[in-house]
Amino acid sequence: MLDINQKNRSQEPKPPFPYFVEEVSYGNSEILLSGTLTLPQTTGPFPAVILIHGSSRLDRDETILGHKPFLVLSDHFTRHGIAVLRFDKRGVGKSTGNYDNATIEDFCDDVEKGVEYLKSRPEIVKNQIGLVGHSEGGIVAPMLASKSNDVAYIVLMAGTGVNGEEILCEQGRLLHRAEGVDEELIEIDTQVRKIFTGIVKKETNRDKAKAQVNKGLEKFFSELTENQKTWIKTNSAVTKEFIKRFNSPWGHFYFSYEPSTALRHTIIPTLALNGELDLVVSPKQNLPFIDEALKKAGNKDYTIMEMPKLNHAFQTCMTGSWDEYEQTEETIAPLALNIMTDWILERTTKISVEGKNP
Repeated sequence: MLDINQKNRSQEPKPPFPYFVEEVSYGNSEILLSGTLTLPQTTGPFPAVILIHGSSRLDRDETILGHKPFLVLSDHFTRHGIAVLRFDKRGVGKSTGNYDNATIEDFCDDVEKGVEYLKSRPEIVKNQIGLVGHSEGGIVAPMLASKSNDVAYIVLMAGTGVNGEEILCEQGRLLHRAEGVDEELIEIDTQVRKIFTGIVKKETNRDKAKAQVNKGLEKFFSELTENQKTWIKTNSAVTKEFIKRFNSPWGHFYFSYEPSTALRHTIIPTLALNGELDLVVSPKQNLPFIDEALKKAGNKDYTIMEMPKLNHAFQTCMTGSWDEYEQTEETIAPLALNIMTDWILERTTKISVEGKNP
């Protein structure tokens, strides 16, 4: 029987697939990371990419709001001759480990182990392994690339160029403006976010941070009108669940970490894409800093693109608001898929032509 609530996801591939699909696992100390390796059925060895998730508890398909973007991305790459490793985040799905205590640096270590695993596979060209990172993954990719000689190229899908505190505040402004919220209320919400992030990025003790946040917000709320208090309590992102999630080792690192630190040491081919209507990681806020950092690195092969009419998930959209994500049938715009695929194949073909394969 057809589920009337089931969303149409026309881009999601269905078996049988025209490529090999293998369940794989590899270790990082005591953690076992589980994932899927897809390999073209043509003659190898092949260039390969590891897909790196955005923030939150995400599985190998990066399942979110009724979409599976990494399943779609993996399928497209593999059909075009690129092997793909995608995996469940630590503590998610079939992967072991503690998600709640992990930082972005821990996730970077997990990806590094994935690179080591791919190097052990005879089907993979060892010096053609790249990283494709979405959102938080766009922080992880240059972090690893800046310190590893085993990463050949990186693709940043809505990667950040500024610290998490700035991202969270601008994100609030843009999302509320898209909803038609008054600027006075938007500024109040921004101050609430700054109170929270300012404490969490400095205080590593969760209990102390929580007490300081509560005290800071109580003082701030005491100066608001009743209407302002009502709006904030109803609409602010800084809820009890929000505080629980971000008052963590992850939040402490994210709010203070400057992505330009790694980007200034990234000299391998880099593609940075952002959607014009990305209200989560604003292209206007982030792409100039990514550009500046890569220039300082002396990177000779990088491309930065702001893609028209795309949101944070690289779906074609009208406004970029959250409501559109689940409602739209499209998972990833075909133009974005083709640009990334062509860019990767151009770089890996070049490596091969120059005789750099092992």
